[in-house]
Amino acid sequence: MIEHTRCTWKGMNGDPFYEAYHDHEWGVPEWDSRALWEKLVLDGFQAGLSWITILRKREAFRAAFADFDPEKVARFGDADRARLMADAGIIRSNGKIDATIAGARIYLDMRERGEDFGRFLWDMVGGAPIQNRWRAGEVPAQTPLAVEMSKALKAKGFKFCGPVIVYAFMQATGLVNDHLVTCFRHEACGALANRPD
Repeated sequence: MIEHTRCTWKGMNGDPFYEAYHDHEWGVPEWDSRALWEKLVLDGFQAGLSWITILRKREAFRAAFADFDPEKVARFGDADRARLMADAGIIRSNGKIDATIAGARIYLDMRERGEDFGRFLWDMVGGAPIQNRWRAGEVPAQTPLAVEMSKALKAKGFKFCGPVIVYAFMQATGLVNDHLVTCFRHEACGALANRPD
């Protein structure tokens, strides 16, 4: 079995589930608007928790939120909200559930006005992943661009999208390549820099 040098995430080494996420998903550029919205929602649910907690509950979240179909989530009403608050498979937070439903409506409003959610995000990083070259201990919790993106999302009405959450989102979706330069995924993710048009 080939051993790889990975990013130095707390709790990852030796956890096959977490390592698979790191090796195959984290930092890979995501261009699909719906998938980007799903990830932003999940990062919002992470607030105050560890990412592995959310990752292990991701399939339950998908089931609870209709596979994060914005059109379906936007129609959620009081019965859906009560169902979600009773669902032990997800994080039961009134504020985060309400923010998700409202976020679906904002997503659809953007689309109705001709503004694509994914393009809105990618345009903020110049249309291609920002290629960072961090070493262990150098990766920031947020950047000036994350602050700017957070403000832009909040101006549209999105919630649970402070700069730390937004930077984690940017890293996970490949808006920035923050695999450490010593990580075997750094160069591979760096090569995935072209937006499909």
